[in-house]
Amino acid sequence: QVQLVESGGGAVQAGDSLRLSCVASGRTFTMGWFRQTPGKEREFVAAISTSSANTFYADSVKGRFAISRDNAKNSVYLQMNNLKPEDTAVYYCVARAAPGTSAYYARHHYDFWGPGTQVTVSS
Repeated sequence: QVQLVESGGGAVQAGDSLRLSCVASGRTFTMGWFRQTPGKEREFVAAISTSSANTFYADSVKGRFAISRDNAKNSVYLQMNNLKPEDTAVYYCVARAAPGTSAYYARHHYDFWGPGTQVTVSS
C-alpha cells in the first residue's frame, strides 16, 4: 500500500500563488490532484502521466495551474497561480498503481489518495 502525503496548502489572497507538493512512499504511475468543497463532490483538477509526457487539466484551472512530477523523488507538484476564491477547497493527491491515463478525470481511476491539504483564497 502506497501512502501519499500532501503539503503546501494555506491561506492566501486572490491573485496569489501556491505550490502543492505530494510525496509517495513507493512507486506510482499516473498521478494527479482532486479538490473538494463542503457539500460538493470531489472534482478533478489535474493529472500527469508516468513519463510526464501527458498532462491534463480541468477547464476551470487551465492556464493558471501547472502539474509536474519528479519520479526520482516519487513526488508530484501543483503550481497554482492567479488563485481565485472559487479555488478554495481541500486538495487531494492521487496516484495509480498501474500505468494508464484513459480515465484520468475519474475518481475510480486512482488507487491511492492522500489525506488532503486545505487551500483558502480570500478576495
